[in-house]
Amino acid sequence: MLKNKRIKEIQDYVFEHETVSLDELVEVFNVSKNTIRRDIQELVEEGELKKVYGGVAVNHATLVSFNDRQIRNKDEKMLIGKSAAEFVEDGDIIFIDSGTTTLEMLEFLKTKQLSIITNNLDFIIKALPYENLHIITFGGVLERKTKSFASIQSTDVIKSYNINKAFMASTGISISNGVTNSSPLESEIKKHVVERSAEVYLLVDHHKFDKYALMTYCTLHDIDCLITGAEPPKEYQNFTKENNIKLIITAEKEE
Repeated sequence: MLKNKRIKEIQDYVFEHETVSLDELVEVFNVSKNTIRRDIQELVEEGELKKVYGGVAVNHATLVSFNDRQIRNKDEKMLIGKSAAEFVEDGDIIFIDSGTTTLEMLEFLKTKQLSIITNNLDFIIKALPYENLHIITFGGVLERKTKSFASIQSTDVIKSYNINKAFMASTGISISNGVTNSSPLESEIKKHVVERSAEVYLLVDHHKFDKYALMTYCTLHDIDCLITGAEPPKEYQNFTKENNIKLIITAEKEE
């Protein structure tokens, strides 16, 4: 990987996770610790990140510029959200997971008649003008990092729902570790959602392949459809074919 591209991906990775260790960056980007240190130093000198004990963290003084960069990543997320919304039909009972990619579905769902179960705070707020969207949320404690609600009681509530289609997000996915998330409480909720859903759609950008977080909430075998923004590594393409998982690559739809 070219140095400039690697540094940009390191920057995006740290902003997504807020704080990461040097060892994690070494494993994720498959380079030496000395190389990671040099890359991090460049980002620190630019003011994007700050060093913390054993790793690096977001420099919150630069969050405005990060939001500007998020706009540049919006096209991939929008295409993923649009493709996912094409599977939703009037009358469906769906689950919308936390995350910015699943949030992009709202623009393409707002004219449909739906029951939507979600713990995604931004989705709930932005859905308020659309009375045709019946929003169901199970409340709990607000996780500010992910802008979602979670609680131990939420898992009991989910067990009573019959969900047609679940649209899930992930911090990282791999064939060996499955679909992962950083929050144990959120992961437990996601696990029960997958179990209660007739169809499971996984929405992930192309940077999240071959990466994993603290908790696995389901295996790739549990997924019915994988929607991503660019062609995934060959082993994932083979895996989806062998396991009858629909693979949608949204970049193919761009003109």
